[in-house]
Amino acid sequence: MNYNRRKFIKTTVKGSAALAVTSPFGFSEKNIGKVEVVNPQNRAPVSLIIDDSTTLVNLAYYGIPQFAEIFPENYKQDWRNLPREIPNSFVRKFGEWAIEKGVKGKYSIVPYPACTGWVSRFIPGWTENELKDSLKLVREIIVPNWDIHPEMVSHTRVIDIKTGRPFPQATPDFMENWEWSQKKSADELAAYQAYALNILKEAGLPCEGLTTPGGYGGQNQDNLALGTLQAVRDVYGAEIPHYFRDLFTEKGKSVAPQVKFPSDLDTDDPKCVVSILGCTGDWFGGWDGLTPGSADKHITADLQSGRLVDVIESGEPAIMVCHWPGIYFNGQEVGFNILKEVVLRLHQKYDNLIWMKLGEIARYWAAKELTDILVTGNSIKLKAPFASPDFTLKIEGNIKKPEIKNSSPLLRVSKVNDLKTNSFYVGKNETLLCFDLPKGVTELMI
Repeated sequence: MNYNRRKFIKTTVKGSAALAVTSPFGFSEKNIGKVEVVNPQNRAPVSLIIDDSTTLVNLAYYGIPQFAEIFPENYKQDWRNLPREIPNSFVRKFGEWAIEKGVKGKYSIVPYPACTGWVSRFIPGWTENELKDSLKLVREIIVPNWDIHPEMVSHTRVIDIKTGRPFPQATPDFMENWEWSQKKSADELAAYQAYALNILKEAGLPCEGLTTPGGYGGQNQDNLALGTLQAVRDVYGAEIPHYFRDLFTEKGKSVAPQVKFPSDLDTDDPKCVVSILGCTGDWFGGWDGLTPGSADKHITADLQSGRLVDVIESGEPAIMVCHWPGIYFNGQEVGFNILKEVVLRLHQKYDNLIWMKLGEIARYWAAKELTDILVTGNSIKLKAPFASPDFTLKIEGNIKKPEIKNSSPLLRVSKVNDLKTNSFYVGKNETLLCFDLPKGVTELMI
């Protein structure tokens, strides 16, 4: 089996059905109809995952010859024609556009990109000030709209975490993209992932999750999840660690986030880890910046079809996937221009989108899946292990004056798209309530 996500082979998540958790929604035979947690603000979550990004280094230029050493028949492109750098000027241009348009998601910072140098210290070929400026740019322009993830350590050779040097064997068993991770224990994966996370921490970057390079952990999903839970909590103290490993492009295939390994939910230290799923292949510019893509696979020019349309109308988060070298596309910005067109079409078709970082999606789904809901008489009690902003309930029937006990009154809005925190909307057969859900018990009076 080929584990390489770069080729976007349709994959399956082993054991995910057994690990996903469903909240026990309550019903009342008397006064309150069905209660359901819906999307935040009753909107359609959208996001963008950017892989293979880092400071300065074009990972394709330095990574392809290392991949070719392992599988020469699969990597025949002339990598020397690619630019060695993706400059800070493009990072600024992209980041400012994302802020202007409200586009959010995940942006990788590979800690030791293709073994060139350490983003927290120095990268040969660039000056100390150039690296400092690149990190400053990420903190100021990227971090506001993007979660930062390590993509393991090098994205190429496995690093001996005792020495900080690549293992000498140039084989699939010692490449991050392939075999090395497939039989490691959760503790072994956690130690390796913590090594990557500590580099980003030393660089002064925030982090609540990680991204797997290629096929990393593809046949070792449970240990990958547990290792992520352990490593992210240990290094950053993140309450709800999350990770991106898999994507599914088939129509009708669920891409809802998977809340895994919940524990200690009745304590002051609840735990879980969330697997974020992408819904597209890289249809922008590819991981190597060689093959231009098209906006139409995401959403067609007539706005009637495409993978994003299918997912948005299913009610699940529509999370696109791309690679940074293809967004830059050798300075021609082909992938970037395709992304601009996709975003334009999305907003032409939909007026109910909500752009979210992966960490925001992970938090909402953890609250959605793990909050107990008890309906008694005219009361709805929520017992939440995790807090969540914009928590939104749909209640069957028309409710004139819902209230949160011991809190400010909810404001009634006349249009469903005006729904926001501390407001409610009364529809034809249901009422929507949106509020910031605190950790612990919340009581709604209906």
